[in-house]
Amino acid sequence: METSSRLRLPFLLLLLPMLLFFLFSSWNPFSGGGGESAGRRSQFPPKSLTSKKFSHSAQTSATPRHPLDPLTVGEIHRVRSILSSYEPFLGKFPAIQSMTIDEPDKLRVLGWQSGDPLLPRKAFVIGLLDNQSHLVTIDLESGRVETHEISSGSGYPMLTMEDVAAAVDAAVSYPGLEVSAAARGLSVANLSCISPSPGWFGPEEEGKRLLKVLCYSKQGTPNFYMRPLEGLVMTVDVDRREVIKFSDTGRGIPIPGGANTDYRFHPGNDPPEMNPINPISMEQPQGPSFTVTDGHLVEWANWEFHLKADQRAGFIVSRVVVRDSETGDRRSVMYKGFPSELFVPYMDVDEAWYFKSYMDAGEFGMGATAMPLVPLNDCPRNAHYMDGVFVSADGRPFIQPNMICLFERYAGDSAWRHTELTVSAGGEKLREARAKVTLVARMASSVGNYDYTIDWEFQTDGLIKITVALSGMLMVKATVHDNMNQIENQEETGPMVSENVIGVVHDHFITFHLDMDVDGPNNTFVKVNLVKEENLEGKTPRKSYLKPVRHVAKTEEDARVKLSLYNPSEFHVVNPSRRSRLGNPSGYKVVPEANAASLLDHSDPPQLRSAFTNNQVIWVTPYNRSEQWAGGLLTYQSHGDDTLDVWSHRNREIEDKDVVLWYTLGFHHVPCQEDFPIMPTVAASFQLKPVNFFDRNPILRAHPVFEKDLPVCRPSESASAM
Repeated sequence: METSSRLRLPFLLLLLPMLLFFLFSSWNPFSGGGGESAGRRSQFPPKSLTSKKFSHSAQTSATPRHPLDPLTVGEIHRVRSILSSYEPFLGKFPAIQSMTIDEPDKLRVLGWQSGDPLLPRKAFVIGLLDNQSHLVTIDLESGRVETHEISSGSGYPMLTMEDVAAAVDAAVSYPGLEVSAAARGLSVANLSCISPSPGWFGPEEEGKRLLKVLCYSKQGTPNFYMRPLEGLVMTVDVDRREVIKFSDTGRGIPIPGGANTDYRFHPGNDPPEMNPINPISMEQPQGPSFTVTDGHLVEWANWEFHLKADQRAGFIVSRVVVRDSETGDRRSVMYKGFPSELFVPYMDVDEAWYFKSYMDAGEFGMGATAMPLVPLNDCPRNAHYMDGVFVSADGRPFIQPNMICLFERYAGDSAWRHTELTVSAGGEKLREARAKVTLVARMASSVGNYDYTIDWEFQTDGLIKITVALSGMLMVKATVHDNMNQIENQEETGPMVSENVIGVVHDHFITFHLDMDVDGPNNTFVKVNLVKEENLEGKTPRKSYLKPVRHVAKTEEDARVKLSLYNPSEFHVVNPSRRSRLGNPSGYKVVPEANAASLLDHSDPPQLRSAFTNNQVIWVTPYNRSEQWAGGLLTYQSHGDDTLDVWSHRNREIEDKDVVLWYTLGFHHVPCQEDFPIMPTVAASFQLKPVNFFDRNPILRAHPVFEKDLPVCRPSESASAM
């Protein structure tokens, strides 16, 4: 095994750019594209890359500097060495599904300061051996295995690259696929096959890891998602590497055509029928205003936070503090924040569709599916890029290059402004405005057909805006119809987006884990309900008004929030021990924006697994370091017995405690023709906004920008003449 890896490594490095494109072009980054090439691709997962590959990024530093820094390349190799000599694994090395830093106790991290000795480094490993999930904690200094537990609950860890490649190989080698392809006028070489997760739908699926494999025609287009072989599903036993169920109910349904599905840019493309837009860029003649120290510590304006890549969450923002402009004090806002789970259920009960209810973070990994960001298009000119260092199934490190970018944003908005219509005593008209510049941390995950861009945007007024943007390809259903006039009684599960193509209705739910530490760990969740009051005394013509009524949530049940426009509230996380000079508790509030709620029955198997979306939009739980993943630690094929909903029903006390706030952002997606062949980006956000945290506007004394501060940028004479 070792010898073959070394022999193919030089070839792998030569092919790496093309390889990464192929590996990530299907449902997840681990699947082969299908057809004849799938077997070849599965032979080349990114194994232990050379030190030169790691040298360009501070993220791969051999020495961690902060207790929350991710595992380094050297530490990953050390963990593998320790496991290789660990007695229970001597006869057979487990497949490593996950390897992360086992973060120190929160109170120890809060007490740690730069310059202090680094806290003990430990690794947490999830390995799969003989169909059992092994949870192992390793002390890196002593080289000892500290804890080793075999999970007794339902569910499996995230899939690995090798898992999916093997499943696709088994599917494309299955004789029935060749027969089904020939019946549609294709060969297996014409196909691209992907591997969606199967969900969980009953006892017959117990005791084995499964994948569903679907196939598409790649003839005439790189956008094979628009050309499905409808009704064709192969169920693969991942560990046995064999197809255990073959279903083909759609041979009478035509494969949609490939015309007008290519979304790539070519210089010779016909120009769009719109006036051209000249290139635009925000220039920073003195360079960016932020700094990144030791690979992970970000400082900008009045903000400081720790930022790291994560194979499951994508990236994690930790130890978020803001400097008070009045006192200069560094004040805590949040201990840790990240996308905990993504749930994407499709609304079709056909044999080839009912199982499509994905949990993208826990099944495939938002970091594992993050591709390099595209300079000047994903991120502007002066962006700073960060890599992710992750682990393959054999326990060796690999790199996800340029998966996070940091940049300052200026869109011409103002941070605050006012023009006074009256003339001042000195005969002057008051006209004041301040430019709004923000700092954005961004990543984009390509989970098969969908691309998720996640932004954390920091403002100088203390506000944090979190945005999720969706683009990519629809998952479509082939139909015999080529016009809506042929469809009666709305028999299809979505509208037509092209000839013979149905865009199936689906949802997206993204639940964020937000460990708020507003001026310290002990916080309280307060609902500020806006209540209508009647003007019963009738002293004025007004008959009614609104009054804010504060309600302190004492238990988890008391803190659950379902949005209603006709029962409006504000949602505050406050520190009751920290008061402003006016006596208000220091706080931050969650400001929801556009959102959606799950309409599935709570007993529906997909909803059982994703019960964290039962409550839209807020949950509050007491801090528990084992409760980080809303869909459970082991999500794949889980039964829903270890979810945020299960934890919350313990109804623990949360008043004046170290609490975690969970916010679910949702989209209902009814496709339309404009989503074909690739959908324009749609986004939704929520905000974490200071409320009585500062004594007054924290950017009151911000400097205005004057013409003399900026370089003069004009088009060249030749460009002007064109």
